Amino acid sequence: MDTELLKGTLSLLILSLLSRKAMYGYEIAATVHRDTDGSFTWREGSLYPSLHKMQADGWIRGEWEETDSGRKRRYYHITPKGRTALKDKRESWAELTRAVNSILEKTNEKA
Repeated sequence: MDTELLKGTLSLLILSLLSRKAMYGYEIAATVHRDTDGSFTWREGSLYPSLHKMQADGWIRGEWEETDSGRKRRYYHITPKGRTALKDKRESWAELTRAVNSILEKTNEKA
């Protein structure tokens, strides 16, 4: 898959996943990998800087929580500001995909 096309989707997808439930970093990466049937594989080098930026922007908050096994994990929660950002990003994504599909469909008609 063309990674250039994916660059702008990272925050949209992370916010969407966190709107389902709070998750820790590895869980976010594993969920996106599973839900895309392996099409997306996020490495720590792209996931964690994005999480830190979204936290600095106030879209998510991270909290250390103890699991049943006694292990501590940093769970990320979407904030109200993050829900607004998610709504805006979904609208932008829908507009972008409509425009791109329009071009592709018109090109397919002539091909």
